[in-house]
Amino acid sequence: MYHIWTHANGDDNLFREEQNYIYFIDKYSYHIEPVAETFAYCLMPNHLHLMVRVKKESEILEFLRVKKSNPTLQGFETLGGFSNVISRQFSHLFNGYTQAFNKLYNRRGSLFIPNFKRKLIDSEIYFGTLITYIHNNPVYHGFTSTPGQWPHSSWHAYLLKKMTRLRREEGMGWFGGRDEFLRAHREATIEKAISLFEE
Repeated sequence: MYHIWTHANGDDNLFREEQNYIYFIDKYSYHIEPVAETFAYCLMPNHLHLMVRVKKESEILEFLRVKKSNPTLQGFETLGGFSNVISRQFSHLFNGYTQAFNKLYNRRGSLFIPNFKRKLIDSEIYFGTLITYIHNNPVYHGFTSTPGQWPHSSWHAYLLKKMTRLRREEGMGWFGGRDEFLRAHREATIEKAISLFEE
């Protein structure tokens, strides 16, 4: 399980208008869903946060066999190792988005900071705290007064009954239900979350 975050390079924004957010989610599904399960996300104008769990090696190997049309692929050694395969999928996402963004807005150069950041979530206490931190990001940055007012996060997928690819049931189960989910989000503080996830 990882917390992944990245920022725009310099003063630019990653997302300038609604269609950018939609396009990013589409590309995220294409590049990341084959290798990781998503528990939470928040896309902010100049940065983003993700909470993902890397899939089993056997699942990813099968995806690569199909993708590369190589049914005899035996392991990750020829691909630079397991962690390189995962990092490469994120690089494909960020690079592909940057190319489309640059073409749309007639800009040049990198859009994201050179290396996205990741932190291993290796304790149960981090699990719920990270979800609440990600959903409260628009509040912490002064864009909204509640997480539900921000349209570009997984908050809505947790509370609406629509179909979702998120690991919603597992995530909600950690809180113990809707009421506890809402309470944890109300009581979240930025200081605690930053000390856990971004230092």
